[in-house]
Amino acid sequence: MLLIAGVLGTLLLAVAARYGYHRDELYFRVAGRHPAWGYPDQPPLLPLLTRAVTEAFGDTLMALRVPAAVFSAAGVVVAALTAREMGGRRRAQLLTAASYAVCPFVVAVGHTFYTATLDLLLSTALVWLVVRWVRTSDQRLLLAVGAVAAAALNVKYLAGFLVAALIVGLLVSGPRDFLRRPMLAAGAAVVAIAVLPGVLWQARHGWPQVDMAGEIAGSGDFAGRPGFVPFQILMTGILPSWLWIYGLWRTYRSDGLRPFRFLGHAYLLLNVVFIATGGKPYYLAGLWAALWAAGAVEIERHGAPRGWGWAATVPAYAVTAVCSIALTLPVYPVKWLADTPQPVVNADSAETVGWPRFAREVARVHRTLPPDERARATIVVGNYGEAGALDRYGPKLGLPRAYSGHNGFWYFGRPPDTGGPTIVVGPDDVAEGARLHRYWTDVRVAGRIDDGVGLDNQEQGKPVWVCRGQRASWTQLWPDFKSLG
Repeated sequence: MLLIAGVLGTLLLAVAARYGYHRDELYFRVAGRHPAWGYPDQPPLLPLLTRAVTEAFGDTLMALRVPAAVFSAAGVVVAALTAREMGGRRRAQLLTAASYAVCPFVVAVGHTFYTATLDLLLSTALVWLVVRWVRTSDQRLLLAVGAVAAAALNVKYLAGFLVAALIVGLLVSGPRDFLRRPMLAAGAAVVAIAVLPGVLWQARHGWPQVDMAGEIAGSGDFAGRPGFVPFQILMTGILPSWLWIYGLWRTYRSDGLRPFRFLGHAYLLLNVVFIATGGKPYYLAGLWAALWAAGAVEIERHGAPRGWGWAATVPAYAVTAVCSIALTLPVYPVKWLADTPQPVVNADSAETVGWPRFAREVARVHRTLPPDERARATIVVGNYGEAGALDRYGPKLGLPRAYSGHNGFWYFGRPPDTGGPTIVVGPDDVAEGARLHRYWTDVRVAGRIDDGVGLDNQEQGKPVWVCRGQRASWTQLWPDFKSLG
């Protein structure tokens, strides 16, 4: 399993610096310099961790990508350990580790330092600890579960659903004696202490995370509710997906896996909850390793189901690995990317291309302003990725600080009232730009974003506006610019 983890980690490091930052990485860079107990779209841990990494190792793309690769490689080991706790020997551990390592979702998030990267490792580790506790009854593990859950909840509040589902699963199928253990109370206290500051921040700011959840549910990503289960199969790999499906079934059918039936209950419950609430398929990713492990243990003990032996072979996993790499990692020359299926299958890859050119176009527009206006110009952009890109590349281009009303950036401050023009990147076309007349009397297109490789991402083709004649102060206007998404 260490070899498999090492291969995955080495592969991720080899391509770590290709293309560029993801918009979330650019956002976290700035959010980490505005430390808070919470943000409208997330808990505080990832921004703070991003700041720690960049302070320690430099403000570079590679500095962020190394931890991402390490997290994913560590997940391979945790997955194999989960199989061992279920009674799996060498073959089961290797099969589980391989399933995790070639999983398209694991490979994709291992390339980028964002919320899902650490959330996947922590949620997988959380499930592993619960499985270990079921096997050993070592009460100290309940405290460890509490510590990992506390960290997971400070990465993504959705970890609370996983914790609740595991508890329900244990209450339904046992063992139930964890309720009488003092270490459970200690673990719960750790969780409460860790999440209380973030909960208080949310309460003071009107629970923006709840509004954010509503925006996510209404986005229709991954084909909405009808696509919830099918996209799990795609995200786990069409070939390896049979193993976790088999593992799920065997938790209900195998006497050897009866102690771990709670995993099946937790998985099915979370499917119901997230389908009902419009969640995303990868919200269940923390349980995939345990279900792979259950399937692998059954194959080791009893052999593969008739007709499925080929799917547990090296060639099958090699094919999946090649497909995962081709569909998720930056292995193509960037000028070819738009002509590959990768941006359709993994839209995040398109979000890592074009940020330096984006900043240069805004700087070009800024330079066209007369000197007296240029000195007083402000910049407002439509989303946190754009604001983060200008924070990263703008200073060397002579740009002033960029502002945005999107998610956490709205809380980082409003533009100053300089009396000068505002360069705006936000409305996607001239028709949408008409609404800018609500805030300025003179609105003109002065440029257009082009990533240079014909890649259709969120910024491609956006007009860059120069707006003059501001109708009110930023104190009055800024509430209108607040947005979540």
